[in-house]
Amino acid sequence: MQPEIGIKSANLSAVAHELSKVLADEFVLYTKTRNAHWNIEGPNFHSMHLFFESQYQQLEEMIDEVAERIRMLGHDAPASLKQFLELTHLTEMSRDKNDSEGFIKQLLSDHETIIIHLRENVNRFADDLKDSSSSNFITGFIETHEKMAWMLRAHLK
Repeated sequence: MQPEIGIKSANLSAVAHELSKVLADEFVLYTKTRNAHWNIEGPNFHSMHLFFESQYQQLEEMIDEVAERIRMLGHDAPASLKQFLELTHLTEMSRDKNDSEGFIKQLLSDHETIIIHLRENVNRFADDLKDSSSSNFITGFIETHEKMAWMLRAHLK
């Protein structure tokens, strides 16, 4: 049953489709951050292991929030690896070394890619699709990704 929340069905569908891409991006980034947590090596192993754990825990919560937002709009959330890989703006990671600098640079780039994609949709959701709630929702995600990116960037100085 479609929600009757003052937003046209076509607009709900468009927002849900864009949020499905956000969900895919978040899930791929979560997986890559878990990979860094599991496979980090080097003299700073312990501190980086814990750092990556804190980041993937944040992403895990965000994944659930996006999926629930899609459901609130009356649509099914994508939930398969195949769907995520078809929808994501990110690429899977392939690495030669499991060092912190390599993981950090890749994850930082992914956070920045997500920030750009989210920013492209803030005004579109509010103005074009008349869904200010989803616009506000992704604005919060931008702020979270900006902070996570800052934390990663600080390790590179």
